Amino acid sequence: MNAIEIRNLSKSFRGMYAVDNLNMTVPVGAIYGFIGENGSGKSTTEKLICGHLVPDGGEIKLFGKDYSDAGVRARVGALIESAGCFPNSSVRANLMMQALNLGITNREEEINRVLKIVRMEDSAKIKFKSCSLGMKQRIGIAMALLGNPALLILDEPINGLDTDGMRIMREILVDITQNYNCTVLISSHILGELEKIATHYGIIRQGKLIQEMSAQEMDARSRVFVSLKTKDTNGALALLKRKFGNAKLEEDYIRVYDVDDTEAIVKHLLDNGHKVSEIAKNKVGLEEYYIDLMSKKEDK
Repeated sequence: MNAIEIRNLSKSFRGMYAVDNLNMTVPVGAIYGFIGENGSGKSTTEKLICGHLVPDGGEIKLFGKDYSDAGVRARVGALIESAGCFPNSSVRANLMMQALNLGITNREEEINRVLKIVRMEDSAKIKFKSCSLGMKQRIGIAMALLGNPALLILDEPINGLDTDGMRIMREILVDITQNYNCTVLISSHILGELEKIATHYGIIRQGKLIQEMSAQEMDARSRVFVSLKTKDTNGALALLKRKFGNAKLEEDYIRVYDVDDTEAIVKHLLDNGHKVSEIAKNKVGLEEYYIDLMSKKEDK
């Protein structure tokens, strides 16, 4: 069973399609990285899944049931745009109001549980307005986790966070999926951070899902390259282009694509009078993969 199954989903505003016959599958237990440029339809898709918007057509199933089913709706938590907290109330008071709104009976126990998950047990008495951006994002996640949902939908939760804030957020999201049986759908522009935790990816462009794959599939599709430095950069680059084909100068490093034989590259350079000072074997990361995919779609 999948946590989310979307088929031919569409949503238009004033005749313009924000989501256009979108198909999407999120497996149970996944951290699904939802990627796309501004205006591509990410937030609209998430709002449709949450029932905040009514689709023009298509089908949304959550855990095998229609998304409008009351039972399945109770299994969904979401943080879209902002936490919607009262600024002059404490973290605990805001969580208590949300727990009351959700009809949770064991409120104190549940609040303590979610505060522990988001690493904020010692910050419960702080007023929301006094919290940092990272703390506010974690409070929003804590509110979404009230009631122990099986699916958590997050819209750009790591944007604007500092390095430590992003690290804590990564740890929380991995903890949620591994220890609390929760599937996470997360959108973000910070692809380097997303790459560290995502198990699956969906890439959306102009309302259509143009690529969907697991992290393992992405890794297998990523191009390998050898990155190196040498004293005569231009001479070495010309030499490598003639021998290996696809070689480029990027950020003071020569990259030789689709070749992973470092010994052959070093030998060829040494035989022609070039000493190598640095060399490493790499793979194209998520951000470069995404940029390359977008450029190919634009060329068609």
